[in-house]
Amino acid sequence: MEAMEAVAGRAAAPPPSFTSVPREEKPKHLLLPPPAPNNQAMLDYLKGRGISMEVLDFCVQTGRIYESRNKGHGNVVFVGFDKTGKARFGCLRGISEGRFHGDLSGSDKHYSFALPACGKNPAVHLCECAIDVMSYASLCRLDGIDWKQHNLLSLAGVYQPKKKIAESKLPVALTRFLEDYPHVKTVYLHLDNDGPGRMAAEAIQTVISKEYEVKNCPPPRGKDVNDYLCRRLGIPIRGAKGKEQER
Repeated sequence: MEAMEAVAGRAAAPPPSFTSVPREEKPKHLLLPPPAPNNQAMLDYLKGRGISMEVLDFCVQTGRIYESRNKGHGNVVFVGFDKTGKARFGCLRGISEGRFHGDLSGSDKHYSFALPACGKNPAVHLCECAIDVMSYASLCRLDGIDWKQHNLLSLAGVYQPKKKIAESKLPVALTRFLEDYPHVKTVYLHLDNDGPGRMAAEAIQTVISKEYEVKNCPPPRGKDVNDYLCRRLGIPIRGAKGKEQER
């Protein structure tokens, strides 16, 4: 009977089975703009934001910042590296009129701008952007603290958790850093003194693994770490609209 049904075309054929093949993510190819003839405009801009010349020298020498120019407009290029020293993240911050910001093509936020400690420090200090990281290092220097002994990490922008805080995930930059430096067990949050900053701090404290200690340490004064540095130094703080464009 089975043979007859098969010949007649009435045999039930089993449905085809499909297996999903996991996609392998191709590594992103970061496109960094060519450097300007010199870094003078960039250095003048960042010194005007209160960044210590010692911190600036270190960042220039290690390739973490440089100046680029496009049609007469100057930019700071912030660069993030992986553990092998390969550039994986880059973003622009305009320093001319009509300031703007933006990530570079092929930029990977897992490897955001950071200043890893030169030793095995068990803590990481988390800021919102690269300028805040350099500002925190400059504040350490003001207080006589060796900033090179501390892990300083940028989130590469505003971290936006889910509406239900408990369903949020850790920022990818922090996740990658904790994976790369498993000895780090304490996270200091130096996020902005505004609604998004407070919400981001709450989300990180809620969803981080219990094996980590989290300490919420927003700037004592001002909107962000750079504001606080400028207040400490007694230099003008840029307006909120201008700062938002730069960041």
